[in-house]
Amino acid sequence: MRRSDLMTAVGVRLDHLAIAQGFAASPERWPVAPRFDADERWYHRLAVTDDYEVWLLTWLPGQGTEIHDHGGSAGAFHVFRGTLTEDTVGTGGGTARVVSRELGEGTGRRFGEHHVHRMTNLSTQPAVSVHVYGPALTTMTKYRLGPAGLEVLTVERAGAQW
Repeated sequence: MRRSDLMTAVGVRLDHLAIAQGFAASPERWPVAPRFDADERWYHRLAVTDDYEVWLLTWLPGQGTEIHDHGGSAGAFHVFRGTLTEDTVGTGGGTARVVSRELGEGTGRRFGEHHVHRMTNLSTQPAVSVHVYGPALTTMTKYRLGPAGLEVLTVERAGAQW
């Protein structure tokens, strides 16, 4: 995949979804095969550049993330196999609003640098997804929904917690 093929029409911003789809289209080029762990979600960084990083994640039924952001990084994800449910948290007028969407095999979506969400495998089958973040993740804030809206639980740092 050529870098120029991943630029948007404006020509200045990488198309993170196109990158995720490109990696998903060539699993034979992944440095590792997906693995599944009954105790926790498995993940492996497939690539890193000056502009973005690519992660491979696996999800057994019932596994998911907490509500989190990406520390100011934009990105995208692509469901390689299975089905995932994304709960996107938006805040407006002082209240938090959750929108759920089910994403099946071959689907994905882009998100901006202020995206807050949770992803879960609510299906009965394992799932595999490819995620792209640009720039590379440095922090992730985990939240919970409280009476006052989003409440910070922890801030994790790359190299320390993952």
